[in-house]
Amino acid sequence: MKTIRVLTLEDAQRIGAAAQAEALANGWAVSIAVCDASGHLLWLQRMDGAPPMSADVAPGKARTCVVSGKPSKVYEDMVNQGRIAALSMPVMPLEGGEPILHDGRVIGAVGVSGVKAAQDAQAARAGIAALDGGAPA
Repeated sequence: MKTIRVLTLEDAQRIGAAAQAEALANGWAVSIAVCDASGHLLWLQRMDGAPPMSADVAPGKARTCVVSGKPSKVYEDMVNQGRIAALSMPVMPLEGGEPILHDGRVIGAVGVSGVKAAQDAQAARAGIAALDGGAPA
């Protein structure tokens, strides 16, 4: 059997706080979701002023990363390049989701929604950077 690292609530809170700090520093109102390795939500926050829909979109972006092991931007790029069949995949093809990796294995993901796609991704990566041993794909 393998020993697998798992995210704790404390980890999720640290990731969320760092993503929120990045958003606040840039004047962005977003929702931030942190999922575990099975795609279940560990932590969700919708900042004041964030679009209500962002609270549904952020967890979807995070789940996309867990099931695929890739940033959600990969699927947005597929669709934008004409591969519309990607829309039938069980993913949210919108940039802003980033997997959390440890020793090359997905242990969770962060999804951010509420501003421009690249800004969502920037906040998600800032959250992951706060976690020791975590790195975006």
